Amino acid sequence: MIKDIFERMKAGQLIRLDDPDYYKVQEVVDRTISLSPVLNNSTSIGQIREVISEIIGSRLDESTTVFAPFFTNFGRFISIGRNVFINHACSFLDMGGITIEDDVLIGPKVNLITENHPMDPNDRRALVCKPVIIRRGAWIGAAATILPGVTVGENAVVAAGAVVSKDVPANTIVGGIPAKVLKTISIGDV
Repeated sequence: MIKDIFERMKAGQLIRLDDPDYYKVQEVVDRTISLSPVLNNSTSIGQIREVISEIIGSRLDESTTVFAPFFTNFGRFISIGRNVFINHACSFLDMGGITIEDDVLIGPKVNLITENHPMDPNDRRALVCKPVIIRRGAWIGAAATILPGVTVGENAVVAAGAVVSKDVPANTIVGGIPAKVLKTISIGDV
């Protein structure tokens, strides 16, 4: 049995607010909240990169660009690769883990959500987390929402405004609510 609350979160186990170790989660949230004004008042890409590195606990590569404002409630479980571009006003709820591989483009106002709540009203305030993975070369269009447990495949495109609740195959374009495959991408498509 997994004992550490962070491991249990990433494993998708039910986490209740009265869990004896929930204070550890709250400590990370409080730290991230305290760094958020610094992040969102940054005056350069370099400063944004520095503060995000502090929030996520690992060095953001110099080839990666993030525009402010940028919002996260946790931050500790975000992993961002090389040559990634994240546009303005994105929200990453990462308690279940967010992995963004190399060469990914993320449009403005994109939501990556790894957290959910049980349907049982008696347990509704508990958390159930599942990871979001964005594979190499994917492009997430403006205001798209990627829901818990979704993997967006290599070179896939998520159309602006889409709500993605199921895995996106590599080399496809998806769109709509809920998102559906619209087209397969061939090398050289315009």
